[in-house]
Amino acid sequence: MRKLATALATAAALLVIAAPTANAYEPVGIVHTEKVQAGPYPIVVGFSTWPVRAQQSLDFTFAVDGGVQGKSGVLTVTAPDDTWREPLARHPRKRDVWGLDVRAMQQPGKYTFQFRVDGPQGVGEGRLADLAVLEQPGPPMGLSWGISTVPLLGLVVFLAVAWRRTRKAVLAG
Repeated sequence: MRKLATALATAAALLVIAAPTANAYEPVGIVHTEKVQAGPYPIVVGFSTWPVRAQQSLDFTFAVDGGVQGKSGVLTVTAPDDTWREPLARHPRKRDVWGLDVRAMQQPGKYTFQFRVDGPQGVGEGRLADLAVLEQPGPPMGLSWGISTVPLLGLVVFLAVAWRRTRKAVLAG
């Protein structure tokens, strides 16, 4: 009993010591930028993945020259079949800029990001037009879902066979 307790304590200690410290958040890696002039405010639009593909999650950052302190803004995104508007808010993992955290463009096509920034130098508007969003990477969504259900179907068949054999053994005994 004492050997088992010592072995368990040693294993637990090794796990705690060997485990890397967890970051509070994963930093945002920007791999491509585009510049937009919104009136008197230059904005650097950052992308965590390039080229942008439909159904692929990525981070967008909007870095305003001089920082976001004392400024507010609205982002209007025009997609091939949709338009949405939202206030510019600080990126949750990169607090010194505005941004969108883990977003995916739903379909391929040309997108437009329109910015309206209100700050000490007045109101400025600018746009990033013709942002090309390419086709979704990988196989079509239906095929992906079909392939991913194969293990589930195998598990259901296995459980049905096991239940049937166990039931026969119990009834025979």
